[in-house]
Amino acid sequence: MNFRLLYFRTMVLRKQWLLLLPALALLAAVLLVPLGRSVLQSFGSPDWTLDHFRALFTDGVTLTVLARTALTALAVTAIAFLLGYPYAYLMTRVGPRMRGILLVVVLVPFWTSVMARNFAWIIILQRGGPVNSFFKLFGLDVVLYESVGGVTVAMSQVLLPFMVLPLFSALGGIDRKLLLAARGLGSHPVVAFWKIYWPLSRGGVVSGMILVFTLSLGFYVTPALVGSPKQSLVAQLLGQRTTQLLDFQGASALGLVVLVVTLVLVAWANRVGGTISAIGTVAAAPAAKDKP
Repeated sequence: MNFRLLYFRTMVLRKQWLLLLPALALLAAVLLVPLGRSVLQSFGSPDWTLDHFRALFTDGVTLTVLARTALTALAVTAIAFLLGYPYAYLMTRVGPRMRGILLVVVLVPFWTSVMARNFAWIIILQRGGPVNSFFKLFGLDVVLYESVGGVTVAMSQVLLPFMVLPLFSALGGIDRKLLLAARGLGSHPVVAFWKIYWPLSRGGVVSGMILVFTLSLGFYVTPALVGSPKQSLVAQLLGQRTTQLLDFQGASALGLVVLVVTLVLVAWANRVGGTISAIGTVAAAPAAKDKP
């Protein structure tokens, strides 16, 4: 009897795994096959060499673009954190109706057309736009369009949800009674926050930062439309090498480096801050924190 039951469960499990075949086939066709081809090209197949990787670290232009991309990604991550942490904290302190409104506001970039969003930023940041007119009130002629600063601002707005959602999930799961207990024992609010609240929210902070940083590394549309070709980022350089210079091997090597950096950061984030999850964990945030 036990053997028959085990055999039945094995057959059912095998049939369940068959349901994954279409998804695995699609994944292999659209991701694994192109990725494998890029890996082979980066090593100069059929003549294996590391010259393409070596050129990335000896070419002054590529190093400048890599450094600019890293600094821009760090700036976007910092801005998203500074704006996202208080916003996520507020979402955990308000009632269900207000929380829903705040969630809709933060999700608006997901529902807005990419082109419409970026052309709106062009209008806002260009000469004569609202930002330029505001600075002219103080006698400053500041034009953020076609600059790294403008790209940073636009990318921060687009990527802000990827910071807010993991933070909301992490902060929503913190028991506020711990802070009340610390206050009851005579702890200063700042000390209670730093010793209790901040360590408990670190998982969401790390996840949000890694999500925003890794997405910033490969951003293309916003830097291409809002930025300047003279201050291009890695994604623009990859596009230039493939469409204009036809340097597929050099572009593959550069893309592989960015991919490895991304995978290392994700692995480190999973080790330090727990499994990365942005949208999927929103529903897991408890609704019991409705009372402020």
